Amino acid sequence: AELHDWPPATWDTKQQTDTAYKRVLDWALTPQRTANVHLGVAGHNLFDLAFAWLLAGRRGVQDAVETEMLLGMATGQAEAVRRSTGRLLLYTPVVHPEHFDVAIAYLVRRLEEAASPENVMSSLFTMADDEGAFARERDRFRVSLRALVDARDEVPAPRRTQDRRQDAAASSDALPFASAPDTDPSLAANREWARELLARVPSSRLGVRTRDEHTVTDPAELDRVLAAAVTAGAEWGALPAHERATVLRRAADELERRRGDLCEVMAAETGKTLDQADPEVSEAVDFARWYAGLAEQLEGTDGAVAHPVRLTVATPPWNFPVSIAAGSVLAPLAAGSAVVLKPAPQAARCGSVLAEALWAAGVPREVLAVVHVAEDGLGKALVSDARVDRLLLTGSFETARLFAGFRPGLHLLAETSGKNAIVVTPSADLDLAVRDVVASAFGHAGQKCSAASLVVLVGSVGTSRRFHDQLLDAVTSLRVGLPAEPATQMGPVIEPAEGKLLDGLTRLAPGESWAVQPRRLDDSGRLWTPGVRAGVRAGSAFHRTEYFGPVLGVMTAETLDEAIDLQNGVDYGLTAGLHSQDVDEVALWLTRVEAGNLYVNRGITGAIVRRQPFGGWKRSAVGPGAKAGGPNTLVPLVDWVSAPARHGAPLGFAATRLLEAALAAGVADAPFAHDEADFRPVGPDRPSSSASDDAPAGPSDAGTPATAGPLERALASDALAWRDVFCRADDVTGLGAERNVLRYRPVPVLVRLGRRGSVAALVRVLGAGLVAGAEVTVSTSHLLPAPLGAVLHDLGVTVRAEDDATWLAAARTLPSGRIRLVDGDTDALAHATGPRPDLAVYAEPVTESGRVELLTFLREQSVTVTAHRFGTPDTLADRALQRSAQAGPD
Repeated sequence: AELHDWPPATWDTKQQTDTAYKRVLDWALTPQRTANVHLGVAGHNLFDLAFAWLLAGRRGVQDAVETEMLLGMATGQAEAVRRSTGRLLLYTPVVHPEHFDVAIAYLVRRLEEAASPENVMSSLFTMADDEGAFARERDRFRVSLRALVDARDEVPAPRRTQDRRQDAAASSDALPFASAPDTDPSLAANREWARELLARVPSSRLGVRTRDEHTVTDPAELDRVLAAAVTAGAEWGALPAHERATVLRRAADELERRRGDLCEVMAAETGKTLDQADPEVSEAVDFARWYAGLAEQLEGTDGAVAHPVRLTVATPPWNFPVSIAAGSVLAPLAAGSAVVLKPAPQAARCGSVLAEALWAAGVPREVLAVVHVAEDGLGKALVSDARVDRLLLTGSFETARLFAGFRPGLHLLAETSGKNAIVVTPSADLDLAVRDVVASAFGHAGQKCSAASLVVLVGSVGTSRRFHDQLLDAVTSLRVGLPAEPATQMGPVIEPAEGKLLDGLTRLAPGESWAVQPRRLDDSGRLWTPGVRAGVRAGSAFHRTEYFGPVLGVMTAETLDEAIDLQNGVDYGLTAGLHSQDVDEVALWLTRVEAGNLYVNRGITGAIVRRQPFGGWKRSAVGPGAKAGGPNTLVPLVDWVSAPARHGAPLGFAATRLLEAALAAGVADAPFAHDEADFRPVGPDRPSSSASDDAPAGPSDAGTPATAGPLERALASDALAWRDVFCRADDVTGLGAERNVLRYRPVPVLVRLGRRGSVAALVRVLGAGLVAGAEVTVSTSHLLPAPLGAVLHDLGVTVRAEDDATWLAAARTLPSGRIRLVDGDTDALAHATGPRPDLAVYAEPVTESGRVELLTFLREQSVTVTAHRFGTPDTLADRALQRSAQAGPD
């Protein structure tokens, strides 16, 4: 319930639960009711068993009551109960000897429950000799009984009252962020809402009119749309951030009000089942509220001023036609940019209904334009237009390469492909592992970049008949059908299977076999049963290729280290999962695995805004972007200009050495920009928390002189950002069921100082890299001053002196990674390398802000670890996170 943001159906405290138990006994143990229904009173709390037996005796219904206890648990107490009541039912799991581990798993769960300090079993064996233990349990019983007497005639109100048939209440005030709750299917009102919604799906026409009205076939019309967006965007960007945030919060309310329409159009157009569509709407609502808050924070960035860009083009995918489309639009709107939304052709109606909601909330139509254009003609013209300052793509890596080739130097930010695996070790709870593997592999027919298309079985799990049979049973029991059918668990693929997907569903590589062979169920080729292929080998096509459909590959590994090698041995790094109950295994995995979103003992899909900021590593991310739904999402969506940093922390060893070398070289007080005229003045609406021209000259922390120059201020800002933001891995969600932390890992960066750049700016950038602990290589067109060169050598920074021609010639063969240009020529680099989406180029002007500059040298990683066992809190998550933090990145 907590993970879906529902109130728990159960009581908040053990005492309330005990009272409710007695209320049921009090209600049931009457002659009128036991005449028709005999009552089994099960448990090991002797106080409750005695209460039930005595109450039944007082009311003359003991013949209708039978006491039940678990065989083998507290046998002495069980015998005492039998003697007192005259009869006792003992129950125990009965299984075939081959499945004995299932019975053991059940008994272990019961023991875990009994071990809770609030469970009477934890003191059952000491009460006879320990007066304190007896008194504690006696007092707990009396308190629960007293509460029963006080409220005997009251019927408790239901704790869950959500009703989707009612209009959602507006909540657009700037309250602390809270996730939007998904629709609770346990409530009758919501099930009625769902049935009515699904009945509309076959004949749905939502979004058709807007799609048709915004279909553009004339180049002149597309030009007019772009020109109008640029003009309107200037006015939108000039608004104070709090005014833009107010509009976004109204958008959140409007999206919530249109939840039913959005689910309907997703089912009708893209085949989404309701259980997959409904969380998308929650995510869209969350994006609106979260980015509204980030917009307000953006203006307070110390050491840099954010300037909105003119125009952002958003090209979301068809597989998440509402949530990703909403995030791709709302983030640049929050950052002050106009947006042109080009939905995927397969989800044109979904994008249109989303736009209708945002327009209704107050987003001007010129600020958010929707265009439906042909992919090859006007689509290419849209992507390559020089007025586009940012292009946001969610799609394949191949599409990112195509877009990059349309226009050299295109500022492309993309979340691309994934080839994701879940590792299962012998210590795992195999029942839960099967559940999570199947849900992660076949939700939305496997058409998710985050889906688990591989499961890696470690050691004995690879030969476990139990795991094998449960996996196959779970997969073959999935009901495949159209989304309008309420019982459907897996819907259709978006288009008839062909090409790579058809190969994945029909062709096996050497050594592979079908554990479950996919079958086509309809003439269109869109409905397929899910498939499982065994014997997938390391380095094979299925190991390394994203097929994007309902087929799961099974691999085996002797050790966890070998399994991690298989998991990392792909070009992508989006999501990754582990099922293990061994803290050492979890800590090792968290230290070594290479992916942007890590999940332990749960599924690997369904990231939630703020809770699990979403975005990958390696070829799963393109450009100098940041995770969606995280604290840094808006940073790459604006242009930054340096301003004096007013806050800082004491410098560390490396920063101190750099500053001393810069002082010796005479560059410590030089400006970062090549020309002072590059600084833009601060507008009149700038908040007082921002740095300004008349702000105090230096950081305020003790130990840093108030007369500090730009470099010293910047290095102190780095130290503060590292201390307070980037070296921390706090769980901001406060959930009891799981731990969610966002941590930062250093990443190698090549820094290029061009002919027009300043050495002071280079030193400032290197300071950020060294604080982050990144491996930094420098290519410079300048001969660096001797004191600086010596210090860089001592600090492990490799420096290459090469003119622009040599640099550009070498750039053609650069490996994948990040490049930080310090006043370099981005167009020349783009022409030299060709379309290389695997190269992320950071080319913003150098600023004094550590909060901005350190992000170049860090990659974000979201870690989620389940923190309970069947509702009982578990320390595994906290211990594993602590150990992996101590170990540091591999």
